[in-house]
Amino acid sequence: MDERPEKPRTDPGTNAPTTGLPDLSGITVLQIVPSLDAGGAERTAVDVAAALVQAGARALVATTGGRLVRELDAAGGIWVPFPAATKNPIEILWNAERLRRLSIRENVSLIHARSRAPAWSGLLAARRLGVPFVTTYHGAYKKGGSLKNWYNSVMARGDAVIANSRFTADLIESRHRQARGKVTVIYRGTDLTKFDPETIAADRIAGLREAWGVPEGRRIVLLAARLTEWKGQAVLIDAAARLAGEGLDDVDFVLAGDPQGRTDYVADLEKRIAGAGLRDRVHIVGHCSDMPAADRAADVVALPSTEPEAFGRSAAEAQAVGTPVVVSNLGAVPETVLAPPDVDAARRTGWRVPAGDAVALAAAIREALSLSPEARAAISERARAHVRGAFSLDAMTSATLDTYARLLGR
Repeated sequence: MDERPEKPRTDPGTNAPTTGLPDLSGITVLQIVPSLDAGGAERTAVDVAAALVQAGARALVATTGGRLVRELDAAGGIWVPFPAATKNPIEILWNAERLRRLSIRENVSLIHARSRAPAWSGLLAARRLGVPFVTTYHGAYKKGGSLKNWYNSVMARGDAVIANSRFTADLIESRHRQARGKVTVIYRGTDLTKFDPETIAADRIAGLREAWGVPEGRRIVLLAARLTEWKGQAVLIDAAARLAGEGLDDVDFVLAGDPQGRTDYVADLEKRIAGAGLRDRVHIVGHCSDMPAADRAADVVALPSTEPEAFGRSAAEAQAVGTPVVVSNLGAVPETVLAPPDVDAARRTGWRVPAGDAVALAAAIREALSLSPEARAAISERARAHVRGAFSLDAMTSATLDTYARLLGR
């Protein structure tokens, strides 16, 4: 079955798309991202490509490939196999020439880079061609010495610099003077049609529970993030051990995420789980491709990052399906999860706890699991309304394409 979308409907008088997006007919946009596996930059590249097609444009994505290539193709985007993941300085320079030639061949109107190494290639190509260059600052990159800061600065050298939160925007402007006045905050968008709890079939949830090895009748605390130390899996295991010691014995903890080759870290987690006597309660389940069902299967979604998140997509998605969230109180999280003292408890959409504090994390999880049905329904509705108002996919793609249109004089 051909899953490509229909050709966008157009106004007979102007040939402009009638999608509510800016008219980008005749435009070709080239996005560059290292790979198209799971992640915020990758997911956003596909979402923006789909919106470009809806707006009448051609959407190219230069990348090594990955599990989202199929989705890109189904949305009408075009995958350009490209060694965008390389960090070799010589290869980066050669990639700039490859991109220049590609852009001439494909009549590219604008280049948008979503990661540092390919951004250097994109910047050089765009400047040689005289086309607009856009960057999106997807991560809170660690500040290092002068060489590292210069390397990071490429993400602030766009004609437009997109920050995925106010936290990220402040970080950019404090580190990179050249970006001042060019930064636009565009929150990462959630596809509310996919994360509508009414559309998530019970058999999808049951299938995940079975795949995860969670017995019927047990509640789930989910941490869905790539398996890397700063995502806080170890903190959640320590919190699980504390809750088990307090007698909370009807809850399983699911760690879903791609280890991306970090076998030593996975082994350390398994050792920690065994040492806490939690082998039957904590499940390391690998990558999950059905996050709407995963968030819906969970009774609580925990995101105990120990370093600042530049946005916090997982928190927005969990709130979109109405599942209570417990997150670390740092980075952009205060922008995605409403909680005291920033709002009254009656307006809470989740819980924020100090980063790395397993005791506070356990207490917040226990409180979330103890909600009455009425209180849970109320926080669920507030959370869904919060995401609808601030973090929709339509808002993100519209704002991104408006940025393109401004730079292209459209």
